Amino acid sequence: MINMSLAANFTAAIHSDQTADYLSNNKIRLRLYKSNKVDVAAFLCIPPLRKKMEYIRTEGFFDFYEADLPETDKPYNYHFIIQTEKTKHFYNQIGLKNSHLPQYDFKLIPCFDVPNWLKGAVMYQIFVDRFYNGDTANDIIDNEYAYLGKAAKKKDWQDPVEAVDIANFYGGDLRGIILKLPYLKNLGVEVIYLNPIFVSPSSHKYDIQDYNHVDPHLGVIKNDGGDRLYFEKWDNKHATKYIKRVTDKENLDASDALFTELVNEAHRLDIRVILDGVFNHCGAFNKWMDTEGFYESIDAPGAFLCKSSPYHSYFNWSGGTWPNNDSYDSWWGHKNHPKLNFENSPELLEYILNMAKKWVSPPYNADGWRLDVAADLGFSLDYNIRFWQMFRDAVKSANPNAIIIAEHYGDPEPWLSGKGWDTVMNYDAFMEPVTWFLTGMQKHSENYQPNLLNNVEAFETAMSHHMARMPHASVLSAMNQLSNHDHSRFLTRTNKHIGRLHTHGRFEADINIDKNIFKLAVLIQMTWPGAPCIYYGDEAGMTGWTDPDNRRPYPWGNEDVELIHFHKSIIAVRNLPQILDAVRYGSLIYLIKENGVLCYARTLGNNIMVVAVNNTDREVDIKIPVWLVNVDNSDFDILFSCCIYSCNDLTHRAQASGGFLPLTIKPYEGMLLALPVRHII
Repeated sequence: MINMSLAANFTAAIHSDQTADYLSNNKIRLRLYKSNKVDVAAFLCIPPLRKKMEYIRTEGFFDFYEADLPETDKPYNYHFIIQTEKTKHFYNQIGLKNSHLPQYDFKLIPCFDVPNWLKGAVMYQIFVDRFYNGDTANDIIDNEYAYLGKAAKKKDWQDPVEAVDIANFYGGDLRGIILKLPYLKNLGVEVIYLNPIFVSPSSHKYDIQDYNHVDPHLGVIKNDGGDRLYFEKWDNKHATKYIKRVTDKENLDASDALFTELVNEAHRLDIRVILDGVFNHCGAFNKWMDTEGFYESIDAPGAFLCKSSPYHSYFNWSGGTWPNNDSYDSWWGHKNHPKLNFENSPELLEYILNMAKKWVSPPYNADGWRLDVAADLGFSLDYNIRFWQMFRDAVKSANPNAIIIAEHYGDPEPWLSGKGWDTVMNYDAFMEPVTWFLTGMQKHSENYQPNLLNNVEAFETAMSHHMARMPHASVLSAMNQLSNHDHSRFLTRTNKHIGRLHTHGRFEADINIDKNIFKLAVLIQMTWPGAPCIYYGDEAGMTGWTDPDNRRPYPWGNEDVELIHFHKSIIAVRNLPQILDAVRYGSLIYLIKENGVLCYARTLGNNIMVVAVNNTDREVDIKIPVWLVNVDNSDFDILFSCCIYSCNDLTHRAQASGGFLPLTIKPYEGMLLALPVRHII
């Protein structure tokens, strides 16, 4: 029998969630510590209703209770009350409490789910210009045009990123991704997320010039536009070569066809492709605004050039001196990002919804959208929510299996109602808690808080709070990243240095990094609920401050082979049949929460896995309470260790006895263990 007080057993044992172990066939189950059944009563509460739950079975250490759920297609919230002879407890998504906190109740949306292909899938984000140059014929030519006063420059692949990087191009393209698909498949990638690929003058392409076509500099340039450069004496209006290259029908059609080839080849390898949708704003180069006068001779005048422009209603004119840049609203004051005014333009709304459908439909068949600054779109929250409902309807009508992932900071609940976004880029319920816990650093490397380093309580509190704000299906499909194009590389955060490229230079981002801490982060990333998303090059040991230093070219030929092998090994392990269901769809149960030491389990049916993380500089001996996953005496296979990677020799085992699993974990070591089969006591 386990060596804990009855009260402690009772409190620790209580569990319910919305995995198939606890929610199926319109019934909900609650797990309690086994008792005489007389002194305990469990109630399902769907305010204002309260229904007594029926005891259905005892299994090992636990009693299970069950109740029918309402037969309705409307969303509702619920929680549990556990009544004993002396106490009354409330249980919801943040655990057992003495009072009811309704904001953390379980949420059930009967008509909502997320396509299964994303739940727990391994994703890979590619900033296209910096991944691989597969076609030099489409490269930018030095001084082809000017962007925000900077001449477009073709950089050598080994050149360092500059603090002002928007007009510097390294030559990565879609052909390069096609050529590297075998590498991604071998790594274990199941989904590719591409930063914007549509026509744009910048290297980041978050200022779309033409939503209707892939940028020929990432695609195909057959007609090179002659010898004339894009600009003369920094006068963009004479950038005839640029106009020719990015508006020539032959180039645009060939570039779109290349994207189709990429998707087809990816699908052949069972890899999905997600596009970046930038719909809050367009670019100032877009023909709708046309601040540079690019399109004067080939289209109607842009709104910046003429008040009678057919595109005038596409923007919100705030009353500044027209046509100066202060006369239109832009995203966060960036005048190269004019904010789109959907509320005042049915034509614009129809156009963007058609684009949403176009790229997830034949012949392109993209598998969904990641939405840039999704909560910023529109000029009111009500319209924003309504827009994303229309967007969802459009996308799902064209491709029901397409995914909609929003970039969002803060509470996403208003948009995750089953009518808008499917899920989010998981900053609040993954990137930030993991970063604070393992490094004490803020995700931009701009702040260090030692009180959060190794603070497991803060980690669990943040995780529980933010995960509770999402439907269960959204949690299982949330994009769990350690790094991306907007934040410092996680490997740089391990040096605990505060800085940015323009303040500390690139080399300080590379020094005193700790690959052991990075490995712990990857172990958590690959075993936490959600879809782990690798930012290109993280697996190869890339470092960098926040934007733009986090966008260095992939170090082909100079990769950290050890880290690539580490990623391949853990991805292979998470796909083993004995843990696959648990890691993709299973319950999350905390086992140990001590300073710098975190242990948790993922369980589903016959799959039971345990993760142990030691983020300290000392060896620790722990006894993991595996009775919380209903294990008494059983061997666990050690499937993975951050020190020795995969443990395929089954002599690498640990023995649980009396409901506890003793382990010795080295400094900065993490382990992944699993039962060979489900152990029923």
